[in-house]
Amino acid sequence: MSDVPVSHRQPGPVTRFALRLARLEGASAVLVPLATVILAFLMGGVVVFATQHGGIGTRVHNTLIAYNQILDGAGINWFGHFFRHPCLGFIPCHIASTNIHFPGGDIAAYNLSQTLLQTTTLVLTGLAVAFAFRCGMFNIGGQGQYLVGLIVANWIGVDLAGMSTLPHILIAISAATLAGAAWAGIAGVLKATVGAHEVISTIMLNWIAFWGASWLVGGGPLQDPTNPFDPTSSAVANSARLPAFWGTPNFQALDISVFIAIGALVTFWVLLNRTTVGYEVRAVGFNPDAAAYGGINVKKNLIRAMAISGAFAGLAGAVDMLGYLYHIGEPDIPFIQVGFLGIAVALLGRNTAVGVLFSALLFGGLLFGTTHGLAAVPHPVIELQLAPNLTWLIEGFVVLFVSAEIVILWVWNVRKKARLPGPARPASTMEVAA
Repeated sequence: MSDVPVSHRQPGPVTRFALRLARLEGASAVLVPLATVILAFLMGGVVVFATQHGGIGTRVHNTLIAYNQILDGAGINWFGHFFRHPCLGFIPCHIASTNIHFPGGDIAAYNLSQTLLQTTTLVLTGLAVAFAFRCGMFNIGGQGQYLVGLIVANWIGVDLAGMSTLPHILIAISAATLAGAAWAGIAGVLKATVGAHEVISTIMLNWIAFWGASWLVGGGPLQDPTNPFDPTSSAVANSARLPAFWGTPNFQALDISVFIAIGALVTFWVLLNRTTVGYEVRAVGFNPDAAAYGGINVKKNLIRAMAISGAFAGLAGAVDMLGYLYHIGEPDIPFIQVGFLGIAVALLGRNTAVGVLFSALLFGGLLFGTTHGLAAVPHPVIELQLAPNLTWLIEGFVVLFVSAEIVILWVWNVRKKARLPGPARPASTMEVAA
């Protein structure tokens, strides 16, 4: 035994390698998403560059202006207005629904509130993908789980009219969350019992939810009975609507759903890192065979992880319906894509709570800044046909580059193995004689 205290001993080769690996993993958790975003925006800039008119200098200049206009459309310039006009702080900005041209910084405040609304939904749909991924599953069904939560929240919000506000909201949110969990749990049960791949089953469940929701609001029991010729659901009762704290309540104001999303992020982190359930979920995600050998019920955790993932997506549908949508029309359903965008949010955020938050902020700003915010810009540089699709273009690049990272690491490992010296070959009898 050595007389040197443990605290003063020099780390051995294995310890030094583990420390170096931990530092590399910590750096890659920040650098890789940052590089992915930069590359995606560069490629998006190339597309914007190619669609402009004029000389080369004008094109480059317009590309930079285009991204600046997207930031303004997302409400980032509100912070500048805040310092110049203190009255535009978190005091409700009175935006009349009949006023299209907002004076001063009001348009920036409105754009920022809408960006935060988009971010709230993307946080929850991103968590729906991230939690399942930590258990080794790819949840493509966030879209269907979101729609189920949306429909159930509308049903409860309409049918239980007359209740007190607090119990009505709690019942609607709880029912929608449980509905999303049950919908995703179907894929978990199929995975655990018959080995059906969750990608296939969740895609099929997406279509069932899509057509089911379309029928319910377009001729089914949820259609507004006062207008049988309009395929739209009834509006949820006032008692089921989430309270707004910034903006005009009847004009898509920022409601308390943003705090619900923050609570979901905290719940996600605590559940994964500070509970037995999270330990078992992560163990199954790392190696199901080793987890089973250690006494963990793999099948139960597959079902449980998918159900928790679906609960996040169902909660997203609930806060959207009770926060600002209030009703849903059959023609609107095909244009809802936040469940699919949650996949890019989770991948870019590397399936962590902090990463999902920043990734959702990025995509929330892009989503509103390109589709709605640019409409208020007097002379937008981006063509109107391109602007709504720029978010999906950048999303595609993000998914592509995240996937490329996996391929690059695989190629790098193959290259390193090829360069390693092989085992020593024993000399033959003739070689020894020579």
